[in-house]
Parts: sequence; structure tokens; C-alpha cells
Amino acid sequence: MTSPPDPGAHSDPEQPRPVPPAPPQFGSGLPGLEQADEPWQRLDGPSAPAPAPDPHGGWRTEGLVFAGVLMLCQGVLAALQGVAGLVGDPFYEEVADYTYRISLTGWGVIHLVLGVAVAVTGAGILRRARWARLPGLFFAALSLVAQFLFLPYQPVWSIIVIALDVFIIWALASAPGGGAGNGRRRKGIARPNPSP
Repeated sequence: MTSPPDPGAHSDPEQPRPVPPAPPQFGSGLPGLEQADEPWQRLDGPSAPAPAPDPHGGWRTEGLVFAGVLMLCQGVLAALQGVAGLVGDPFYEEVADYTYRISLTGWGVIHLVLGVAVAVTGAGILRRARWARLPGLFFAALSLVAQFLFLPYQPVWSIIVIALDVFIIWALASAPGGGAGNGRRRKGIARPNPSP
């Protein structure tokens, strides 16, 4: 009884063995080997381990959206507060002896201008505009100071707005991405090596 020929065996030992074709290179145009959105991913499987996700990243990003909504609403309310001061609404208490006493018309102008600036910046943050982050921090801090100075006129409302401003400042300062201190190096800019 004869055994079937081995397909892997070569009949003529003097003939060179055929070389199998090389596997296709990454990104060679074959389907399934394209680059995905992230540099560590390929569509045919991961080429390197993905970075560990930040456990607080989603909460911070959602806090940024919430801060944008708060700024938009707070800006509209501050503008209405300014209009009430401009028309001389008796809603505000009269403060007799106060170091930072400004007329209600003056407070009306301050709140109206600041309210419009905060609302526009909040809309920019909601649209994820890069320019809105730094002005958002500035206007939230300015609103905090203005509400502190306005405390004798409307104490409860001023304390609420101060607390919201503190949250807005935290959310804008700690949200991931888009800042100079986010730890990423800019592409194409080499840092010089220090000479010994």
C-alpha cells in the first residue's frame, strides 16, 4: 500500500522551494488595512494598546456643556437685571451707606453689558468655539466680582450667581482639550536640547 504524496514535500531536492508571497503592508490599499480615526487603531484590529481613558474626562466634558448653558442663561438674566436697573425698577433695595455705592443706572449698564458678553461667550462654548474658553473664564470672574459688589442690593440672587460663577470657572478651567496646559506637544515644533 502506498501512502499519498505529501503536499508540502518537494519532489526534486535540487529545485528551489517556491517562496510564498509577502503579506500586504499596512495602508497598501487593500480593504481592511486602512488607518482609522485614531492612530492606534486599524480597521483589521488594534496595532497598539489604546490609551487609558480618563475616568473624569466625560464628567468634565459634560460640565463644560453645562457651563455653556449656565453662561447663556445667566447672561440673559443679567441683561434683564440690567434693564430693570436702567428703568429704575423699585425691585432693588435702596442702600444708604455702602463703600461701593453706584447708582442703579450705573449698575444697570454694568449688568446689561456684562450679561450680553456672558451670553455670547456661553453660546460660543456650546458651539465648542476655541476662542470662547479664555473670554469665558474672564467674564465669569468679572461676573463674580460684580455680583459680590452688588450683594447689598440683592443678597440672595448675588450669592446664587456667585456660586454658579465658581462652577463655570472650574468647568472651563478643567475641561479636557483646547488649552495651553493640556500636556500635548505641538506637531512640527522641536524643542532645543539643552547644552551641557
